[in-house]
Amino acid sequence: MHHSTPNFHIVTGGPGSGKSTLIDALEHKGFARSIEAGRGVIHDQMAVGGTALPWRDPAAYAELMLCWEMRSHHIARAHDGPVIFDRGVPDIVGYLRLTGLPVPAHVDKAARMFGYNRRIFLAPPWPEIFEQDTERKQDFEEAERTCRAMVETYASYGYDLVELPRASVEERARFVMDRL
Repeated sequence: MHHSTPNFHIVTGGPGSGKSTLIDALEHKGFARSIEAGRGVIHDQMAVGGTALPWRDPAAYAELMLCWEMRSHHIARAHDGPVIFDRGVPDIVGYLRLTGLPVPAHVDKAARMFGYNRRIFLAPPWPEIFEQDTERKQDFEEAERTCRAMVETYASYGYDLVELPRASVEERARFVMDRL
């Protein structure tokens, strides 16, 4: 796998593991960032009465997330410095595998084409900060399964995963910045 965009850094993991909170903190420190596809798609689909939701049509949901992530990748190319991604294209493959759906050839191709820095930051499951909300309906066990699926998926595409410490947001931000 060729990772052609060394300034594109992904934070992945299961839901409720502090990814978005960390990325918000990094944005406040001046880093460019993407917006998480899954939550965005759910919010938009609910607003318009759409059916591309993980609990109604997971395949359509995956397609919309794929489009969102590819567009985020294109938009990020306008930045000269590091860009922090709240998940990436390979997360779609992980989601499909997790739900038992087949991974279409075009999704696999996208995961190979849209490269990121080889080092991926993994937010591990952390019960002390896990919360459910309107868009996050998964329980903690599913969060753990999701994290395992992302580890397996990113490793299968040749990425190296670096686990974030279970620490304050500030400590996590420092951990990431020290490795960029």
